[in-house]
Amino acid sequence: MKITPRCVVALTWTLKDTLGEVLDELEEPVEFLLGGDDLLAQIEEELQGHEAGDRLELHLEPENAFGDYDEQRVFLEARALFPQEIEEGMSFDGAALPAGASPGIPAEHIYTVTEIYPEHVVLDGNHPLAGIAIRLNLSIDSVRAATDEETAAGSLGTGFFKLEPLAGGNDTIH
Repeated sequence: MKITPRCVVALTWTLKDTLGEVLDELEEPVEFLLGGDDLLAQIEEELQGHEAGDRLELHLEPENAFGDYDEQRVFLEARALFPQEIEEGMSFDGAALPAGASPGIPAEHIYTVTEIYPEHVVLDGNHPLAGIAIRLNLSIDSVRAATDEETAAGSLGTGFFKLEPLAGGNDTIH
């Protein structure tokens, strides 16, 4: 079966920056819904017409990957607003930041704690790979038609390429 919109592909990959440093490696196949929210648009476009067993080498500039780095998405917040056990790398849903956080912080982003000082915490609403051109070596393990339920959901829940808060009302991502 060739890859078409609204199908499910199982992929493995090696994701590198332009200097060749491995950023992520997916060794076991993971399924993604094409035509939904699981993959970046350029990846979906490049996969069209391919089939199981094919390999692709993609180069994506920041605007086609995780976006340009936006300094306007970086905020300095009072350390006292956050739990004592806060650590660098923890993430918070922008819609559920602690009471007292700056009112101008856009709620639609996920914010990662990038630095912790005695009086302040630095929150970064950029994707961790924003501003980075990437190289993606993809292997297509399998292709199948998407079910009606998968198509209606718009995702298989494997949104590697998007930061999402945890389900179940937990507003913190670790």
